[in-house]
Amino acid sequence: MTPEVSVIIPTYNRRAMLLEAIDSVLAQSANALELIVIDDGSTDGTAEHLTLLAKNIRFEHIDHRGPAAARNRGVAMARAPLIAFLDSDDLWAPAKLERQLVFMRTNPACAISQTNEIWIRNGRRVAPGVRHCKRAGDIFIDSLRTCLITTSAVMMRIDLFRSLGGFDEIMTAAEDYDLWLRILIDHDAGLLDEPLVTRRGGRPDQLSAKTPALDRFRVLALAKLLAGDRLSPARRTAVVEALAEKCRIYARGLRRRGRIDQACLYEWVADHAHGWDTRPVPEIGCALESMQSMLREFPHER
Repeated sequence: MTPEVSVIIPTYNRRAMLLEAIDSVLAQSANALELIVIDDGSTDGTAEHLTLLAKNIRFEHIDHRGPAAARNRGVAMARAPLIAFLDSDDLWAPAKLERQLVFMRTNPACAISQTNEIWIRNGRRVAPGVRHCKRAGDIFIDSLRTCLITTSAVMMRIDLFRSLGGFDEIMTAAEDYDLWLRILIDHDAGLLDEPLVTRRGGRPDQLSAKTPALDRFRVLALAKLLAGDRLSPARRTAVVEALAEKCRIYARGLRRRGRIDQACLYEWVADHAHGWDTRPVPEIGCALESMQSMLREFPHER
């Protein structure tokens, strides 16, 4: 029988936490699901443990390429019309999928939804800041400066994911920020306002902690939006303002590290971005290519 939802967990060297995440999926009250785990080149024995669970999950071990590639591979294996992602360090409440499936059935025009969440930092529950509070509807502009969609809380239609090409695999961080913005151009976000996801943070192995200069990935995501023609005038102006702001922040950091040539590129983009607020121009494409080239040349920038 075809499952109603495919659950995709990417993981890298988190064997113990992964097993807890898997248990939280297997404990779901909804049973019309398939669980797909993509081991992104772990070296801590994760693959051996997954083999023992083979009867309950589908899994694949791939070369280490980052969460974007791992999630894309999981979606390529998915058989259901809906997909849900769970990071290997997060947990779901037992009713998460059941409640969200009901929401998606009740709102057939909704292409992407999320639930609310509980935040745990260093083993203690904390309250998210006001700017992180979730809401339903058109959240595109608000999402430019704060990522307002949580990957572990998302459920979306697989056709939408595939139509946009999935996560951008050149982005080893902020790949979720990039995809959600591309989706939010045309789609409102649905919200099931129940805390059905537990986000466990504050650890040094998290991408947000170990990836330097996260703004370089956010800048790339914004430049990609400006290179296309899907933005309304108001949204284009908002993207230009966010791009210029983030470029200046990143350029200051590059100068402090003596990367003057690269700093000049981002300063040039910040200075010229306000001329891009009406339509795509060739200069955006050139700047975009230079940014992508820098990411390839300096993937582990310090």
